[in-house]
Amino acid sequence: MNRRYMLLAGAALGLMLAGASAQAQDKGTVGVLMPTKSSQRWIQDGDNIVKSLKDRGYQTDLQYAEDDIPTQLSQAENMVSAGVKVLVIASIDGTTLTDVLQQAHDKGIKVIAYDRLIRNSPNVDYYTTFDNYKVGVLQGTSIADALGLKDGKGPFNIELFGGSPDDNNATFFYNGAMSVLQPYIDSGKLVLVSGEKGMERIGTLRWDPAIAQARMDNLLSSYYGDKKVDAILSPNDSLAIGIISALTAVGYGSGDKPMPVISGQDADLPSVKAILAGQQTSTVFKDTRELANTTVDMIDAIGNGREPAVNDTTTYENGAKVVPSQLLTPVLVTKDNLQKVVIDSGYYSPSQLN
Repeated sequence: MNRRYMLLAGAALGLMLAGASAQAQDKGTVGVLMPTKSSQRWIQDGDNIVKSLKDRGYQTDLQYAEDDIPTQLSQAENMVSAGVKVLVIASIDGTTLTDVLQQAHDKGIKVIAYDRLIRNSPNVDYYTTFDNYKVGVLQGTSIADALGLKDGKGPFNIELFGGSPDDNNATFFYNGAMSVLQPYIDSGKLVLVSGEKGMERIGTLRWDPAIAQARMDNLLSSYYGDKKVDAILSPNDSLAIGIISALTAVGYGSGDKPMPVISGQDADLPSVKAILAGQQTSTVFKDTRELANTTVDMIDAIGNGREPAVNDTTTYENGAKVVPSQLLTPVLVTKDNLQKVVIDSGYYSPSQLN
């Protein structure tokens, strides 16, 4: 009798587990396209999205394109053909996906642009990101504060770097930063020694740190023979690390050549360590765990027939429509608050900083 009961109970449990598994699978597969593994932040983004999706019962297909546009296009086409329920895309080039997004739309697949706006397509349904203009404002403010510009100090020599021209966010970062820095340039408190400004001059294709390092090398050799650079606007951490490499190669950070004030973004581990070491001044922390959860909240709403929550319906015009967006708040990180923001929050463990 006991054996029979155990068999029946086991069969019932098996049916329950099979039912739970089927229920999870019924939510379908979400395709997640990330640009590259060469930047730590995109690895964390991908991992966080997958974890959040799996926790809520979704299947996932996460793919990286290593900054190769044809590869990302092919990945997107394959996901559309496979019939994913939603596409989450952090695009490499936000202008090249029009055709595949039309295919997605025709199959009823919703598209969420993730932290990079996809341009020139009416088939971008939603956009999740941080307040990108504010990111730039924080970067510019960190430079102004570190130099004491509000207290009337100066003049100081500055050079400007921009992100990838094909990344819509890069212009927001630059414009936000210049809203703070341009008045000091106009007043002479900041001197742009090279004269190079504007995204067409200072943009860094694909956010490539090697390009930033080479440009910094050229700026130093061309304009700073008997001068020193006091501040550098770097729009993200990977470029900051390339810039730091160029600076240290010619003696900055030692003797009578202190490191310039250098901004950043993403709180990448190498830059967090550089801030602790006094090589980088600041970064802008964008909690990818929060962005992942916000994106999955959108996916859940779509799956349940509800309108996802958005808090911006005016800013992000992509050339074909204004994309409804959910903007999160970035946080400036310096040595003073690094412990609280990125360690105490659990984003990094203390052992990772050793």
